[in-house]
Amino acid sequence: MNKDTLINHIKASNRSVKCDLVIKNVTIIDVFNKNRFVDTIGIKDGYIVGIGDYDGYEIVDGTNKYICPGLIDSHCHIESSLVTPTEYSKLALLNGITSVIADPHEISNVMGADGINFMLNSSQNIPFDIYFMLPSCVPGTSFESSGATLLSKDLKDFYKNDKVLGLAEVMDYPSVSECDDKIIDKICDSITNNKVIDGHGAGFTSMMTNTYRAANILTDHECNNAEEALDKIRRGMYILIREGTVAKNLKELLPAVNESNSNRFCFCTDDKHIDDIAANGSINSSIIYTINNSNLNPETAIQMATLNPSLLYKLNNKGAIAPGYIADFILLDDLERFKISQVYKEGKLVVNNNELVNFDTDLVKNANNNAFYNSINLPPLSEDSFKINIPNKDVKILNAIEIIPNKLESIHLRLNISDINSIKDSDYKFFTSSTEEDLLKIAVIERHKASGNLGLGILKGLGISAGAIGTTIAHDSHNLIIAGTNDKDMLFAAKELERMGGGIIVVKDKNILAHIKLEIGGLMTNRTYGEIEFDLKNLHSAIKIIAPQIDFNPFLTLSFLSLPVIPDLKITDKGLFDVINFKFIDIFE
Repeated sequence: MNKDTLINHIKASNRSVKCDLVIKNVTIIDVFNKNRFVDTIGIKDGYIVGIGDYDGYEIVDGTNKYICPGLIDSHCHIESSLVTPTEYSKLALLNGITSVIADPHEISNVMGADGINFMLNSSQNIPFDIYFMLPSCVPGTSFESSGATLLSKDLKDFYKNDKVLGLAEVMDYPSVSECDDKIIDKICDSITNNKVIDGHGAGFTSMMTNTYRAANILTDHECNNAEEALDKIRRGMYILIREGTVAKNLKELLPAVNESNSNRFCFCTDDKHIDDIAANGSINSSIIYTINNSNLNPETAIQMATLNPSLLYKLNNKGAIAPGYIADFILLDDLERFKISQVYKEGKLVVNNNELVNFDTDLVKNANNNAFYNSINLPPLSEDSFKINIPNKDVKILNAIEIIPNKLESIHLRLNISDINSIKDSDYKFFTSSTEEDLLKIAVIERHKASGNLGLGILKGLGISAGAIGTTIAHDSHNLIIAGTNDKDMLFAAKELERMGGGIIVVKDKNILAHIKLEIGGLMTNRTYGEIEFDLKNLHSAIKIIAPQIDFNPFLTLSFLSLPVIPDLKITDKGLFDVINFKFIDIFE
């Protein structure tokens, strides 16, 4: 802020000059005292300059309305929405989100530093603030093949950018615990720059949390229950309560929050498809649930989505309706239902009655016109590529991955061979998918450098009765992942995804039932969110053809089965991985 602007704010605050905008007689949500009161708000140059008797060039009557700060999503991956930052921001604003803390590690695992620059550049010239945490684990672990490697020297210069707030979710616990130089250097750089470090504590014991806190890692969004959340808070962590498309923890974690400790909690979405945001909202839905399903005050729920993430990530002029704060705010018609009337960004109206206004789509569209990448490089494949050999008739145990609906975690099944009819009825040479027993093949194919790496496994719980589904969204290295009932359809799906340049696909009998083309790194598209919403509806209709009883999102579920830092059993392009014991295992014992 320059001197003239500061003087202008001071003069507006003491009524020496008129405000640009005044909201009269509105009920103010006070996130400091966690209560509310009626008054008038004066705004100048996009900042709140005072609460009291003000006059302005534009006056809005706030009678019978509530005003609260613009919401801040404390942790998200914009790539998971499948659209660019521009398109993402449109739906976010409609839901009252004016700022997000984004981790671009999805695109970075494909494109490296170019991916970070793409996200930074694509976030400019829009009435929406996207802040970034630098990817800490590219590749995510040594147990998978990524498209890039980012060392501390590759990240250092990004700290000079005001939009960079810290180091993103550190998920490689063994490297931290063993003081591996690669991760320690990144942590030290963040500390030196006075930045925040996010964690990823899936399945952590108290001692593991001690190690992360000793390393200055401050947050976690992987808690499964209230007891775990409270234990991490005792050790000085902040808990980001996640409600995404697959991973939903709000119901389990909300009992941990009370009026005394609420300042240690924030809301986040982590990974959420754009159609899910359009249908069910963003963290505004977490506020509504909290207001109506807990003993917390509405002001406390709003504090968790505004002031708390602002203070956590050192955005010291955001997150409150008070003098000196940026005028990002929401006018509500109803507090309990969190019904949004208008959204303002830096004192300018951007949403009115569920419609975007003052959003220059031509300006932001030009920034993305050339952002097309073909990043799918597969080795030669045949049906034989998907064969799973049964080593001999003496094997006793089959190791399989079982899906837990709406969870990132999986179950490590150890099935007795004698109980599996599809194996008993075979010649004991090759495993064949069995729809009757819901045991299907799953494959992860390295797709960045055509290395030939191909991991095979057996999956239970997907529930498809024919065909195959596949995607080039496979956390975190984003190789190509496919699950299917037969080798022909799995091969067909892989080749079609390669031809499209990446995306999501549903096939049956070597026919495409539905697909989405994701030409930007195999993760995102330059098309509008409306077009993608339409394509996603077609995908969900197609999945009902081959899995009529499915009641969870199979595409995002599939994409997390390759994440070897989430318990219990996962699969990468290098094989079946036991997350609990951090080692690869064979399918058959």
